[in-house]
Amino acid sequence: MAIVPRFARSGLAVVLGCALFLALTAVAAPGALAHDRLKSSSPAKDAKVSELKEVELEFTSNVKFPVVVLRGPGDKAVKVDKPETGDQKVTTAVPGPLESGRYVIAWRVVSSDGHPIEGEIPFELTAPAQESAEPSDEPTSEPTAEPSSGPATEPASPVAASGDDTGGQGGTPGWIWLAVAAVVVVGGGVWLAIGRKRPDEAG
Repeated sequence: MAIVPRFARSGLAVVLGCALFLALTAVAAPGALAHDRLKSSSPAKDAKVSELKEVELEFTSNVKFPVVVLRGPGDKAVKVDKPETGDQKVTTAVPGPLESGRYVIAWRVVSSDGHPIEGEIPFELTAPAQESAEPSDEPTSEPTAEPSSGPATEPASPVAASGDDTGGQGGTPGWIWLAVAAVVVVGGGVWLAIGRKRPDEAG
């Protein structure tokens, strides 16, 4: 039976201890070195949306000190509200309507292990939210014009007609004058006939 010297046994224990340490380090290193990351977003990367009222970012762990910047067509900055954190999410409200075109969300947070992480999310807005406001001005003026013209002019004709009727009734009717003239003519004829008979009777 071979006897292993004491120094050899000590060296073997050191080698086995180092191998075990390296094996444990290799297994634990990915978890220790992995930072928090973006899990999902709304809108999603390269998505096409018809409107945008809020940006939502969801991470694999709680994050802090969020910064969210939105840029639109022509790399123009778009105003957004202050981002808020909670339940591993960062939400930012987007006030006001936006024009259609390409947009980019740029974000930056500090992960739970203290390391900053950042990224960009491009997307496209396909329809502006303000196009439906124009056709509401036309139907307001026409319906009020027609009903006011008819009833305002009609009462004038009965007033004129009643003026004509009262004017005819105030004077003497023409047939009375004709009757008087006929009486005068008949009376004159009778008077002349009587005047002629009296000289004949005297002679």
